[in-house]
Amino acid sequence: MEKKDELYKGKAKSVYATDDAKRLVMLFRNDTSAFDGKKKEALDRKGMVNNKFNAFIMEKLEAAGIETHFEKLLNDQESLVKRLTMLPVECVVRNISAGSICRRLGVQEGLDLNPPTFEFFLKNDDLGDPMINEFHIQSFGWATPEQVEIMKALAFKVNGVLKALFDAAGLLLVDYKLEFGVYEGRVILGDEFTPDGCRLWDKETRKKLDKDRFRQGLGGVVEAYEEVGHRLGVKFD
Repeated sequence: MEKKDELYKGKAKSVYATDDAKRLVMLFRNDTSAFDGKKKEALDRKGMVNNKFNAFIMEKLEAAGIETHFEKLLNDQESLVKRLTMLPVECVVRNISAGSICRRLGVQEGLDLNPPTFEFFLKNDDLGDPMINEFHIQSFGWATPEQVEIMKALAFKVNGVLKALFDAAGLLLVDYKLEFGVYEGRVILGDEFTPDGCRLWDKETRKKLDKDRFRQGLGGVVEAYEEVGHRLGVKFD
């Protein structure tokens, strides 16, 4: 498999073409950003930790019958993935109130949400990833009604799998975002699942073990990611 030109450079990942038109190389960089890129920093080992964390989670989801774009680890910071036609929406599932939902609705952090909430956001950095609904998605052609229903169903299936996985490790899955794409006509999970894109708290102390440590200047960002991984059984060496 030959790695070719860079196709996309995001805040913390880069994507490269390969000599296989159906495969891409996804590089997890050490870069970290928050607040739409206003706060940035390179954190040692972060790319390696997120790459291996993501591989572990994707393999767990595949084992549970959720198709993903992940194929295999290539090295410490790179993975081979299927080339998807990405749908330009983010799906957010919230089990506990935190982050933007508290600011938008004036609710306190830490409320158990039963049932969990589900939100769509437009994937557009220039606009700050605004919240959208199913009517927007349909009117602007960002996804078909059938694709919307599949994304919602898969997002909640992921929730069932990962809530149990993290709970067994003494962790609360507070919320997370997912991105989906189309591969050979099927809607499947793309992008990543790492502490960069979810909130994870210790079940007993509610210590934050995710990117909020970077957003809020708490320090120990990569160490927190590694702690979560070690509790789950992720091998970083």
